[in-house]
Amino acid sequence: MQNGIRVLLADDHPIVMTGFAMSLGSLGITVLGQARTPQEAFEQYAALKPDVVILDIRFGADLTGLDAARDILAQFADAKIIFLSQFDQDALIKEAYRLGAKAFVTKDCDPADLATAVQRAHQGELYFLPQIAERLANLSVRGDESPQSLLNERDLEIFKLMAEGLTNAEIAERLDLSLKTISNVSQAIKEKLGVHRPAYITKLAVKHGLIAP
Repeated sequence: MQNGIRVLLADDHPIVMTGFAMSLGSLGITVLGQARTPQEAFEQYAALKPDVVILDIRFGADLTGLDAARDILAQFADAKIIFLSQFDQDALIKEAYRLGAKAFVTKDCDPADLATAVQRAHQGELYFLPQIAERLANLSVRGDESPQSLLNERDLEIFKLMAEGLTNAEIAERLDLSLKTISNVSQAIKEKLGVHRPAYITKLAVKHGLIAP
């Protein structure tokens, strides 16, 4: 493993960050800082100028790791970004690489895989875990056919609840959103996917592995 690589970690779970920081440190990679929010990630990147930044996708707030990446790349076009997430939905993977990420690594990966991703990103190369590479290949083959490709993250979450048979009122309560918002979004989802009957929505979700049969 190449030594001397300086990394910034951004995740809102201290235990996760500490674990990865220790693992990377044991492999000769220096963790310069640890950010808890997307805004902190941008500020620390600007201040520390790390070789690689590892961004969580979800921060439990309005902003996401994708937002942080956009802000960082807007000012530092040569930034080398790795996304770290427990969510490996196709839409997230596709958006991560569209933004210019060097790797997308799931949180349950072997620390050695994350270290390899850091090394490869530092060298300006892309790094694909086998399961991520397979999903990207499938995306290329099936184009925009899947809900994962056509819907953003929030819409995909609502689509899955629709497919599970929840009513708009139940979805609104589950997600703490207004009934009007859910009604508008659910209608937009149906238009994007070209399906309107509940049975077809469920069938489509099952077909693409979004819910269990």
